[in-house]
Amino acid sequence: MQDLTEGLAHFQQDVFPAKAALFARLATTHRPQTLFIGCSDARVVPELITQREPGELFVIRTAGNLVPAHEALAEDAGVAASIEYAVAVLGVGDIVVCGHSACGAMTALAARQDLAELPAVARWLRHAAPAAASRHEPAALIRGNVAAQLANLATHPAVARALAAGTVTLHGWVYDIPTGTVERIDPTTGRSAVLAA
Repeated sequence: MQDLTEGLAHFQQDVFPAKAALFARLATTHRPQTLFIGCSDARVVPELITQREPGELFVIRTAGNLVPAHEALAEDAGVAASIEYAVAVLGVGDIVVCGHSACGAMTALAARQDLAELPAVARWLRHAAPAAASRHEPAALIRGNVAAQLANLATHPAVARALAAGTVTLHGWVYDIPTGTVERIDPTTGRSAVLAA
């Protein structure tokens, strides 16, 4: 806990004063342009990877960067509510689903690990079933999972309406932890290409 309180003190004494005008504006304005859906993994920090300031990303982080399809709404309403709010109220124009290398959730699925002692994790990972059914190599599963989650995302009514109106664009990314590179996953074909540096 000491490291957190020291970090907080550094933020309050050095970082916050340097960005006081930004925080004053953010006190009354919340207009992020992008919804970023990433993994809960502590090594994957959306604002760091994209170099965005506070207020520029609306972030949802879940184990395995999973997005339950709309029909799972009753069971997983928290994620659905955040998606709905970002699209219907905040009016984000872009949604990124970002997977990453060495993802524990995808590694567990690829290895078909016994999750009997982790029943909540096992239930949650059902949302990756379409990708896991045909891929058993972790890197291929990570890419396939991003494509599957983009498909799940499109089932949400707010997203479907925005897609039909042309007011939102879906993007699939896979971040490689040791190199910092990001692959773009085509939401239609599932094919990948490295994003330009």
